[in-house]
Amino acid sequence: MRILVSALEASSNLHLSELRKHLCGVEWIGIYEFEDSQGLYTPKDFSVMGFYDVLKKIFFFKRVMKEMLILAEKADQVLLLDSSSFHIPLAKAIKKRFPNKKISYYILPQVWAWKPWRIETLKCYFDYLYGILPFEISLYEGRATYIGHPLLDEIIKQKQNLSRDGSIVFMPGSRRGEIKRIFPIFCELLKYFKNEKCVLVIPSFYAQSNLEEIYGEEIHRFEICFDAQEALYESKFAFICSGTATLQAALIGTPFVLCYKAKKIDEWIVRSLIRLSHIGLANILSLKSGGGEMHPELIQKDCNAKQLFWAYQNMDFEQFFLKSQELKKYLQFGSSENLARALMK
Repeated sequence: MRILVSALEASSNLHLSELRKHLCGVEWIGIYEFEDSQGLYTPKDFSVMGFYDVLKKIFFFKRVMKEMLILAEKADQVLLLDSSSFHIPLAKAIKKRFPNKKISYYILPQVWAWKPWRIETLKCYFDYLYGILPFEISLYEGRATYIGHPLLDEIIKQKQNLSRDGSIVFMPGSRRGEIKRIFPIFCELLKYFKNEKCVLVIPSFYAQSNLEEIYGEEIHRFEICFDAQEALYESKFAFICSGTATLQAALIGTPFVLCYKAKKIDEWIVRSLIRLSHIGLANILSLKSGGGEMHPELIQKDCNAKQLFWAYQNMDFEQFFLKSQELKKYLQFGSSENLARALMK
């Protein structure tokens, strides 16, 4: 079987790699990067942050869309992961040219946060909708299936007991724009942790890069780690840029504070479009399941060294750990094996 796949995000590519373990005899084409092979493009080619950065690469996206449409003719089925702004137009184009081509969507767009009208579009152009958040399934009125959450497959080590021992972990994101805005704040935060082991988690795809060029000279003040899961498991607390890593920390059982800074123009656009009281996925899931807020969120002007340290000092570690256990029960099971079984049908 030949599957056309598109994983534009580093996290989506990781979920795809886990899925691959449960599929034999599959030839992959499209956008992905495995340890032993890669597609026409890889997630690195799509590393943009914010609306302005997307606009700068608009012609690149259009070219890729045409190339993916050509590849679709050779595929037995199509699997698209996350990244709705690219994948919904791609699905439309594929369905128009190849009406009988089976298209599956894994990791559904956050219609519960913004653009709810996309639900009807998704139901029209995708044959199968596989969600990873229990609460979002009802929005699709019987057309979507809860497949489980991929992080429950990928997280090998989970804390069984609350621990106050370990390092302090800093995760300033994976995109260079995020790093440029948040890493200097983490460097300032170090003054509060002079007697602690401070670990900077760097995405593995930067392993062969010039790290000083990306992070600056102050990178040498940290111990470096390329394994986020291991770093979080060995730590007692983490400061994490918004993203998948926040949910990863919650499931591992490591208390953390979400910290984020966006460009002014991106902040204005997002605030005008999105109506959410929280931006952290762990908080959103905890609230949806009736557990209440799980961790602090410090964004924009509140994302500074003084307030981040205050959040650390005032964290209720025991309450966090209890909510971590409840969150795992809410998500129930992993998704990779279930999705593999569904695709092979």
